[in-house]
Amino acid sequence: MSMSIEPNRINSIQTSESELEQIRSSYTKSSKSSLPDILGKVGFWLLIAFIVVYTLFPFYWAIVSSLTPTNDLFVTPVRFWPQSVTLDHYRTVFTDGGFMRALLNSAIVSFSVVVLALLLGTLGAYALGRLHFRGRTVVLYLILSMTMFPAIAILGSLFQMMQNFGAYNTLWGLVIVYLTFTLPFTVWVLTNFFRAMPAELEQAALVDGATPMRALWDILMPLAIPGMVTTALLAFIAAWSEYLYARTFTLTNSSKTVQVAIADFTGNQQFELPFAVRMAAAVVVTVPLLVGVLLVQKRIIAGLTAGAVKG
Repeated sequence: MSMSIEPNRINSIQTSESELEQIRSSYTKSSKSSLPDILGKVGFWLLIAFIVVYTLFPFYWAIVSSLTPTNDLFVTPVRFWPQSVTLDHYRTVFTDGGFMRALLNSAIVSFSVVVLALLLGTLGAYALGRLHFRGRTVVLYLILSMTMFPAIAILGSLFQMMQNFGAYNTLWGLVIVYLTFTLPFTVWVLTNFFRAMPAELEQAALVDGATPMRALWDILMPLAIPGMVTTALLAFIAAWSEYLYARTFTLTNSSKTVQVAIADFTGNQQFELPFAVRMAAAVVVTVPLLVGVLLVQKRIIAGLTAGAVKG
């Protein structure tokens, strides 16, 4: 059965001229940006530009200074790009045996700290995030409170402990000390990560006969990889960039880290400041961190956001 629509009904909706004019004026007002909106957008992009310049300019200036000849470093007016480029400062850095040894020491210490922080932090975070026992919240906040003390406040007591245990001027001593600020952060982040996982995953594994450690290793650990990558990278950056403990607890080139080695660079003369050589060393030290962040940036974003949503 076909239905026919009368032509007169199509034009049954009538609109007066005044109503049409109101519709046109409201559309015109909504399509045009007001002056406050324009100023807001301009201010927003100016703020973004300021943040980008403020963040990137120190690294840019380090690169420029490392490529500038020593005689041109302190000329006026300031040159934001060298007229002549030199690689002598990088040659000085890479031919310095103390710096290369310190670079190896930093790599050993940083990777060791990451491995131990992830191993101990994962076990502690699993216990605090998945197991139910009295006082776990108190324990969690007690662990977090360990990061509230400034490094200089516990420096004296740590120095005495390092001396008593024979850990002074050793790499393994630095690893233990660095765990004081990397392990609490690792436990805190991974605890929230494990709490956000559905309980049914672990319960299904336990019903099938798996032990809690088996469930952690086979079920929960693969899901926690984004969070573990994030905490591992942040722990590596913290250990790689640390200076105060490394300066205090190391004495010889066999145990100095790269941050101390950069500060120990000296000029050719007594009062010469090797600014360009230190900038070249700083660029060499920073490049591995940038490469690491670029390689795992997707997992970093996933790790920072996945623990915020439960289920």
